[in-house]
Amino acid sequence: MQRDAERTRRQILAAATEEFAERGIAGARVDRIATVAGCNKAMLYAYYGSKDGLFDAVFTAYVELYLAEVGFDAEDLPTYAGRVFDYFERNPGHLRLATWYRLERPASTQLDAVVAVNAERLGALEEAQSAGEVPADFSPVALLSLIQSIATSWSTMNPEYKAAQPARAVRRQAVVKAVEMLLHR
Repeated sequence: MQRDAERTRRQILAAATEEFAERGIAGARVDRIATVAGCNKAMLYAYYGSKDGLFDAVFTAYVELYLAEVGFDAEDLPTYAGRVFDYFERNPGHLRLATWYRLERPASTQLDAVVAVNAERLGALEEAQSAGEVPADFSPVALLSLIQSIATSWSTMNPEYKAAQPARAVRRQAVVKAVEMLLHR
């Protein structure tokens, strides 16, 4: 049987994404990832160096996928918020992955992919505010934080709220409307 390095890497990343989303960095086990990926731990370490290196690769791939699907348009933030809502409704494991990243990564650890996307978005918001297309009531970082929080608010509710939650379309509409109100539209 011929080895296929790219296929093995994809299998490792897929298994690691599930493991990290479910258990976080500290709770994830390399042996479980290797078993699900159909390889040995030595192969995993050869490709990614360490469990932290593997998490970095997983999170960078997640950020790239998220950006490709969601995009960002500083001039149409309500629609952007709706796309964020949609993405995490379809991919709840990715929201858990992002939460683990925030919880378990020290502030001194910064991934280039995350730094770059944040700089792009904040720059676009600053330009839109300077051009008068977006209200300047909040700094770009505060505005982006509020929009992200609104867009993911339903996904981060305590389980006890599930019975009281309205239908998905109503929740999405609430997200879009809340961002419109934030922008005085």
